[in-house]
Amino acid sequence: MGKVPAIVPVSDLRDDAANVLDRVKKSHEPVVITQRGRATAVIISIEEYERSEHERDILRLLAQGEKEVAAGRGRDLEDVLGEADRILAK
Repeated sequence: MGKVPAIVPVSDLRDDAANVLDRVKKSHEPVVITQRGRATAVIISIEEYERSEHERDILRLLAQGEKEVAAGRGRDLEDVLGEADRILAK
């Protein structure tokens, strides 16, 4: 079972945004923002956002590769590894 995320009502965010942002930055954990008792948004640190986008880029490339292999197309291993190195170096 995963860790329960911090939950902050939008009114608290409005009243003390700096504190909420500081908590996100220090903990690297997401904060769920609620409005009228329902989750409406999630705040994450910029580091977590960048990591997530980086992982998404890698997953897109893997999915593209699987489609190409299934269609009988492909690329040289050296090209694929070079592109992977460029992505991982970000």
